[in-house]
Amino acid sequence: MINTQLIKRLQAVVGKQYVLNKESDLITFEYDGSVDRSQPTVVVLPSTSGEVSQLMKLASEYDIPIVARGAATGLSGGAIAEQGGILLSLTRMNRIVEIDPENQFAVVEPGVINLELSQAVSKFDLYYAPDPSSQQACTIGGNIAENSGGPHCLAYGVTTNHVLGIEVVTADGEISWYGNRTRECPGYDLRGIMIGSEGTLSIVTKAILRLIRKPESVKTLLAIYKDLDQASAAVAEVIGSGIIPAAMEMMDDLAIKAVEPAVHAGYPENAGAVLLVEVEGLSESVEEETFEIEKVMDKYEPLEIRIAKNDLDRAKLWAGRKGALGALGRLAPNYYLIDGTIPPSNLVEVMSKIKEISAEHNLPIANVLHAGDGNLHPAILFDEKNPKETQLALKIGGDILKLCVDKGGALSGEHGIGIEKRQYMPYMFSTDDLKSMTKLKTVFDPKSLLNPGKIFPVEPDQLEGTVGQSSQISKVGNNAYL
Repeated sequence: MINTQLIKRLQAVVGKQYVLNKESDLITFEYDGSVDRSQPTVVVLPSTSGEVSQLMKLASEYDIPIVARGAATGLSGGAIAEQGGILLSLTRMNRIVEIDPENQFAVVEPGVINLELSQAVSKFDLYYAPDPSSQQACTIGGNIAENSGGPHCLAYGVTTNHVLGIEVVTADGEISWYGNRTRECPGYDLRGIMIGSEGTLSIVTKAILRLIRKPESVKTLLAIYKDLDQASAAVAEVIGSGIIPAAMEMMDDLAIKAVEPAVHAGYPENAGAVLLVEVEGLSESVEEETFEIEKVMDKYEPLEIRIAKNDLDRAKLWAGRKGALGALGRLAPNYYLIDGTIPPSNLVEVMSKIKEISAEHNLPIANVLHAGDGNLHPAILFDEKNPKETQLALKIGGDILKLCVDKGGALSGEHGIGIEKRQYMPYMFSTDDLKSMTKLKTVFDPKSLLNPGKIFPVEPDQLEGTVGQSSQISKVGNNAYL
């Protein structure tokens, strides 16, 4: 338990109303979008970098873990205070500090909602490219921690490609800037090291983000296929031909059955798969690229290819894709979402194998994926009230992750490692690789107070006796990983 003296010192930094340690308050902060749960000992809501610095110094003085948290939309357990301690909620730090339309960048605090940034800069004919499916709720700080992607990152790259500089608070409370307002910065890329480090090396308190000019022309296509193999083959050939659309998304039949009654996006419920493809740029190049993509997709006998007639039509098609995960609640009480990547050339084989795994274990798997860059999102449907189903879902998730690595892919495309995938790290990285990573962690966080227990494999007995205990789901998951 955190002693009364520390609670008073935390209150002195941020104000009494922004320090929460009642059971009823802590329950709200015990989970993110993953299947794991664990209550923090205390939640603190700072409003400035200076306050974060003071809080880090207190955490170091008391040797207590500290976990940064944004909107809790993460899907790997990265924002869970598994070992208890201080959970640092950064949602009050939600100011857009500066917009520079001439140089096309914005300076923001970590609690700024992703979509709200694009809305704020829209009047300058600009937008922020990374667009996770949780774009309406997720925060920039969380995006930086997980190096988030999104549908349009196929053409424009993930978060790290759009962050010019970051202000961070290190484990000893020091405030530093890594990177700057220009694209090139000599010396070691400490900015790049922090992005995707899942809050284990520092806490981001400001970010300088690159903005992009809105395209002259946009075309959105919906290709409807009878079966998943046809759609997968079409994706592989489009990408293999060297055409890189702005976005290329796929949903299988199970995802369509969940989405269409909820969103009414116009996806045929009898389809085996749909592809949502977006092309943007100069009007002439958009026309040429759309023609070439249609030619390739026609080779795989689509039932229909539709082109959005206007912005409203386009928004309707995207509403289905963006609302896919929320709609899965129509099919099952719970889902376990996996985030692995593969080369697009292996898409047909891997998607077929996932269907086989689903049939073999008699658990439905709905597939929603950033198909163009091979970023899979199989959602294993189960009921957490059935312990056997829970354990089976976690085992299936591990099998799919191993399949991705075996086929030349990676354990994550955008969700991070967190708790959910840490035991699989040795499957992808050598012992020497992991030692080098842990050495880097030690340099920035010698006491291992920043988001401890994430990313790197842990032994079950390492979690015994921790301040906050994970739920039974988490324990089942950890055992399944070993």
